[in-house]
Amino acid sequence: MHDKTATEKAPPPTVQREASAVPRNLRRYLSLDDFETTARRRLPKFLYGYIAGGAETDASVRDNRRAFEEYGFVPRVLNDVSGREQTTTLFGKTYAAPFGIPPMGSSALCAYRGDIVLTRAAAAMNLPMILSASSLITLEDVRRENPDAWYQAYLAGETSRIEPLVDRVAAAGYDTFVVTADVPVPPNRENNIRNGFQVPLAITPRVAWDTVSHPHWLFGVWARTLMNHGMPHFENMDAKRGPPVLAKNLMRNIGHRDQLAWKHLELIRRRWNGKLVVKGLISPADARIARESGADGVILSNHAGRQLDFAVSALRTLPEIAAEAGGMTVMLDGGIRRGTDVIKALALGAKFVFVGRPLLYAAVAGGEAAVRRALTLLMDEINRDLALLGIRSIGEITPDLVRRFAS
Repeated sequence: MHDKTATEKAPPPTVQREASAVPRNLRRYLSLDDFETTARRRLPKFLYGYIAGGAETDASVRDNRRAFEEYGFVPRVLNDVSGREQTTTLFGKTYAAPFGIPPMGSSALCAYRGDIVLTRAAAAMNLPMILSASSLITLEDVRRENPDAWYQAYLAGETSRIEPLVDRVAAAGYDTFVVTADVPVPPNRENNIRNGFQVPLAITPRVAWDTVSHPHWLFGVWARTLMNHGMPHFENMDAKRGPPVLAKNLMRNIGHRDQLAWKHLELIRRRWNGKLVVKGLISPADARIARESGADGVILSNHAGRQLDFAVSALRTLPEIAAEAGGMTVMLDGGIRRGTDVIKALALGAKFVFVGRPLLYAAVAGGEAAVRRALTLLMDEINRDLALLGIRSIGEITPDLVRRFAS
């Protein structure tokens, strides 16, 4: 079901550092969830709510966790689990673990140089990182920091905008292009309205107070960014630089996504020579169309519960899609917080997974060092879980290791 290793690049061993090797200020973080507490305290309420919240009632956010909690393990014993490793081959490259960092828009608005922080940490740990089209740092700068980074696009259904963007991404040296498919219209995120977050950003009296009452963010992120790099712009939506985050014409620049269709994916397939991935589908029928349209892989996702409320967790349709994937690589994101979650997804048919919010919280909490700490914690959990399950490698994970709890 899963490749065990590959010879292209020797990955670093699973990171198992003694407590003394961990910076003192990071030792209190023992799990991915621990970083959220610090991020919530440091970020203005409107930004924390933007990251943490979902659409409408947050039903899909909750289901992303509930789906994982519905599965338990059937471990094996006395199998000599020494010499464990979790290297995973994805699109011909060997990574140190079966997880990576997904696209997260406006990361540099939440943590100073957020996209650079995330991509450097991923490169240092030999893990993939996907740059969001709604990032505030140019895709060329991110690629220079990490030659293995992927690019993710939010596309309008307009050929005249798609083709130049594809050419720009190719010219920058990217080899994996990710098309996000589940954003035809802006979602109804009522929590953003209640917290004062809007697009474009507007400095209302409430936002101003929220900002000045969080000096760590005000001076450590916003003022520092303005001083060193100027007003942040949306750099990667199109072939040319987009508007600043305070621009009144921002919505016009991100419009027409409701016209995006499979024919546009086929257009990209003809123009793009690298790997092509579709992100943001959970329907088996859509996965089949993606494969027939030339996609090399899909990332099953309900957009972390941030688009359609009550869209089911990707984990719920994963087995169906994996069974019909053929040669297409099936990946997943949404709700993963523990090594046990990673292993459950792999057992149910995923080749690889992506972990989002906790790593952005880590960037807020302590920059690159904290992100590396978070990635290390997850790798260590997987290493420990493999032993407790009685297996030695990712390639030994099979469906019979999990059972669904009785309802």
